[in-house]
Amino acid sequence: MTDPLAAVFDEMRGFDGQGVRPAYRALNEWLAAAPPDLLRARAKQAEVVFRRMGVTFAVYGDAESNERLIPFDVVPRIIAAAEWAELERGLKQRVAALNAFLKDIYGAQDCIRAGVVPADLILTNPQYRPEMQGRRPPGDVWCHICGVDLIRTDEDGFYVLEDNARTPSGVSYMLENREMMMRLFPDLFAEQGVRPVDTYVDDLLRALEASAPAGSGVDPTIVVLTPGPFNSAYYEHSFLADKLGVELVEGADLFVNDDQVFMRTTEGPRRIDVIYRRIDDDFLDPLTFRPDSAVGVPGLMAAYQAGTVTLANAVGTGVADDKAVYTYMPEIVEFFTGEAPILKNVPTWRCREPAALKEVLDRLPELVVKEVGGSGGYGMLVGPAATKAEIESFRRKLIADPDDFIAQPTLKLSTAPTLSGETLAPRHVDLRPFVLTSPSGVRVTPGGLTRVALKAGSLVVNSSQGGGTKDTWVLDD
Repeated sequence: MTDPLAAVFDEMRGFDGQGVRPAYRALNEWLAAAPPDLLRARAKQAEVVFRRMGVTFAVYGDAESNERLIPFDVVPRIIAAAEWAELERGLKQRVAALNAFLKDIYGAQDCIRAGVVPADLILTNPQYRPEMQGRRPPGDVWCHICGVDLIRTDEDGFYVLEDNARTPSGVSYMLENREMMMRLFPDLFAEQGVRPVDTYVDDLLRALEASAPAGSGVDPTIVVLTPGPFNSAYYEHSFLADKLGVELVEGADLFVNDDQVFMRTTEGPRRIDVIYRRIDDDFLDPLTFRPDSAVGVPGLMAAYQAGTVTLANAVGTGVADDKAVYTYMPEIVEFFTGEAPILKNVPTWRCREPAALKEVLDRLPELVVKEVGGSGGYGMLVGPAATKAEIESFRRKLIADPDDFIAQPTLKLSTAPTLSGETLAPRHVDLRPFVLTSPSGVRVTPGGLTRVALKAGSLVVNSSQGGGTKDTWVLDD
């Protein structure tokens, strides 16, 4: 029987296992010399520590538990310095274009008039916020924190799978994974020059400070706004507030007076300059968006529009998350940067176009179909892994509302060696680097969160769907 992974690019061994790639040679030698039960013992240590720390994530729809420990794999994913340098250039270019695009669609709308993107795709988009039309956020930065999901299918480079411009999550796991690996394998770190990721916290703090409204002073007050402990990513919210040295607040902790935001404290009200919000637009302000929101701050949008507080990310950035808008990103990048895109998109069918819809319907069993506003691995069809009933159900959805879907080929995501039971086995991976933007420039943390599909043959890496994570090592040279 043919091995289904034989034609899949492996991060460590390339295609067909023909030799270890240079970046992995030191790790390969270390693994060969390590006692057989060492990795398993260290994996158990990591699980005990993470469980004690409460590093969890909700897995919605799980009948046994709606919250669990995120599986952590102790075998790192390694990226060579030259590979990373090109990837970093592409990420900076793409995120700069995203910020320019958001500024334009809420401003002059040149990209619409030039025919780069269809007007209806923007103006009727559920994530388009008319309240932001003609507004400019403090520092003119829209997407302060961006997570760009990448995949690779061969040695020639990475492809962008999607952009996360609203409230991207996962950075806490990137930082915790690195700390855990340094604790468990200090000898392995000593043998290789691995670029640090712990600079992310300082970089994020500087980016938020630099984005504070004019008149905030040299030491602006920053808070992290969370929906509360029942949110799936609450651990990350509390982790980041602690690392940043700022207060973690809920909507009830804040109030607005005279178009300024204040935090309730035991010493009286304290003026807030920057809010790193982990709440979606719809729930931010019940006076502007959903009136039934119990986690937002009444009057927050009035203060925001008055320019007295910065929201990171800006209101309205969800348009850039839209998977239909994603299909226009090559044109968006070229329009706003004047350069050819360094990072390519995955080939994508826009089901809103009749010819594309017909082809998708004809090839449904072999494609991946996604809701344009979906995230977290929900609301998608993986044709080759779906039942006939699931395929027919999606067919009806596509015919009823084609504008709501895109389709992509079922890609052979690269694999990386992963501890499975007592042995190493190839498992499919993706990568989410984190990009920070402030008025002073764009910074990319070297590495990011590698997500891994733990089930053999599975292509779904999302933590919300039961996937795991790895530490990502970018080598110095």
